[in-house]
Amino acid sequence: MFTPPSSLSKKAFTKGLLEWNREQNTREMPWKGEKDPYRIWISEIILQQTRVEQGLAYYKNFIRTFPTIQQLAKAPDEKVFKCWEGLGYYSRCRNLLTTARFIVKEKKGVFPDQYEEILQLKGIGPYTAAAIGSFAFKLPYAVVDGNVFRVLSRYFGIDLATDTTEGKKIFSSLAQELLDTKQPGPYNQAIMDFGAVICKPATPLCKNCMLRKKCVALQQKRVDALPVKQKKTKIRERWLNYFVLIYKEEVAIQQRIAKDIWQDLFEFPLIETAKAVTKEKLLKSAPLKKWMGDAVILKTSAPVTGRQLLSHQLIHGQFIILYPDRKPDPGSGWQWVKENKLGAYSFPGLINQYLDTDFRK
Repeated sequence: MFTPPSSLSKKAFTKGLLEWNREQNTREMPWKGEKDPYRIWISEIILQQTRVEQGLAYYKNFIRTFPTIQQLAKAPDEKVFKCWEGLGYYSRCRNLLTTARFIVKEKKGVFPDQYEEILQLKGIGPYTAAAIGSFAFKLPYAVVDGNVFRVLSRYFGIDLATDTTEGKKIFSSLAQELLDTKQPGPYNQAIMDFGAVICKPATPLCKNCMLRKKCVALQQKRVDALPVKQKKTKIRERWLNYFVLIYKEEVAIQQRIAKDIWQDLFEFPLIETAKAVTKEKLLKSAPLKKWMGDAVILKTSAPVTGRQLLSHQLIHGQFIILYPDRKPDPGSGWQWVKENKLGAYSFPGLINQYLDTDFRK
């Protein structure tokens, strides 16, 4: 059963955290102290599923390419996706475009300054709305993410699972109670930084922690056991067999339009199978015969394989080059692109890995 911490304990936590932020927090990031809601929004969306180390370069490039929400809103989709290429979770990019265009068209380019309005924007949840609201507009809403779950769970000794409805409700309520409403932005930044550099998931710096004397997990030697998660993500395996059709230095590609991984990105003609399949069997498959029509395969390459692990899927890729004696014409859906122009298109990481291998050799 969860026992709420005392008011004295909560006050000590908030006071200690802000003291750490003033005296010891040296973590630097280009968006810290930023007041422009557009830039804060971009940084938060990039960091939703991305490590800070990777996201920094993307943030700088994104702001350099689209310095205002108006420029993002009018940019061609493909240009925006190309800037996003490699970050994964491309629904974030689609939502950025949708929201930017909505704000420019419906809000005259002015970012909403009320929490509920921010929360209604496409791709923005409670955490991102709280971050934008507190940093840009000093709105008194606490951020709750993995860092916050970890810090609160350890400091107060809370063993409720963070991925349950009850756990999320209790942690969110506690986070809001702890918030310094007079300086919500600095407080929110402080707790996120504290979780990132002191109360880390692995090898937390307990000896250097200003809050260690009152940390329940440290006193009870349960730091490694907290926070608690109830669910385990089941990994689904998929086998994607790509055919790299090359005819007179042109390559066939198609855009993924279904609501699945990598939506809106480009790929080679694909046959997905339930398990690993040999090249010989794939060359006799009905889809390939339909694509080829009466074209003759002059030669094929040995398969090149690769893998990409997503949050809930393990993707096995197999790439086979085919050289037909005439250009296949499967109808709509394919584009024929010069080999030296492939770099202008956004591909999933798995295919970019393959292209980086100098695939013609």
